[in-house]
Amino acid sequence: MKRNYEEERERMVVSQIEARGVKDKKVLEAMRNVARHMFVPENTKSYAYQDEPLPIGQGQTISQPYIVAYMTEALQLKGDERVLEVGTGSGYQAAILAEIVKEVFSVEIIKELSRQAQKVLERLGYKNIHFKIGDGTLGWKESAPFDVIMVTAAPAKVPKALQEQLEIQGRLVIPVGSMFQELVLVTREKKKFKKKKLLPVRFVPLITAH
Repeated sequence: MKRNYEEERERMVVSQIEARGVKDKKVLEAMRNVARHMFVPENTKSYAYQDEPLPIGQGQTISQPYIVAYMTEALQLKGDERVLEVGTGSGYQAAILAEIVKEVFSVEIIKELSRQAQKVLERLGYKNIHFKIGDGTLGWKESAPFDVIMVTAAPAKVPKALQEQLEIQGRLVIPVGSMFQELVLVTREKKKFKKKKLLPVRFVPLITAH
C-alpha cells in the first residue's frame, strides 16, 4: 500500500509541533509544505514523520521535526531575511528556511552531503538557496553580514566569526557544548552580544577544518 506522506506530515505538525507550543504561522506552514521523506535515505522513509533524528550517512543526522520548528521559530523570521545556515546536512532545514526567507546561504564541510542536498533541493525547485563546501565555523565572509544565522551542529563554544558576521540586531541560534549541550540564542547589539539559553539539546558535533 502506498504511504500517504501528506497525511503523515499533517499529523506530525499537529501532534509533534503545534501540540508542543510552536505558534508561528510561517513556521507551521513551512513544516507542512516541505516533504521530509525526500531528505532521508530510502530505508528510513517510513520513519520520516516521526519525531526523531534519523541517520543520513557520513555520521550525520537530520534533526527531529520539533527541534527544526523550534529553532526556526526562535529566529523570529519576518520573511525578508538573508540567512546563513551552518551545516547543510540533508538540506531539510535549508528548505524550511527557504520557504520563509528571502535567501539562504548554506555551508557544509562534508562534500558528499552538500552535493546530495543540492540535488534534492534543485529537484524540489528551490531557487533561493546558495551552497558552499567549507568550514562552517568561519561562516561565509564574502556574503556577510546576515540578518540571521542558524547552526545545526554543536561547537564547544560560539564561533567568533559567526557573531561578527551578524547584522546589528541580528540573531544567531546555535547548540553549544560537548557532553551537555544547550540551544543558545545570540542577539547582536553593536559591539555587544546578548546570549540567552533556550533548552537542552543533543546535536552531532560541529566539524571544523582545524
